[in-house]
Amino acid sequence: MPPSTAADPDPLDRRTCYALLAGAPIGRLVFTEGALPAIEPVRFHLDGDDVVVQVGSTPELPPADRLGVVAFQADEYDETRQTGWCVVTIGRSTADEHGLRIRPEIVRGRRIGPLLTPVPQDTAVG
Repeated sequence: MPPSTAADPDPLDRRTCYALLAGAPIGRLVFTEGALPAIEPVRFHLDGDDVVVQVGSTPELPPADRLGVVAFQADEYDETRQTGWCVVTIGRSTADEHGLRIRPEIVRGRRIGPLLTPVPQDTAVG
């Protein structure tokens, strides 16, 4: 049998993306370190449309003034229902008294549907 393929993901509008982010307990900060991509799990909260990452508890991050443009991603997946969502924001980051503030210029998200059932194939040789 061929492997299952995912049903086409449904794009989410900006308002829905922010509503989903507001309920996520953890996300991933994507940045460049030594000209290579790096990803760290982080705690965060929303301040209006800005994503504010709590940097004090994440010593693996480079100094905020070296981050510049970053991506932030959060998701959720329900194994039982085989559905979920994923939201990605991309924007410039600055440090302030609350942490690393990301002002998203790009916000996109997708709802993830269940896997499609594999189609049986005739495997007779003859």
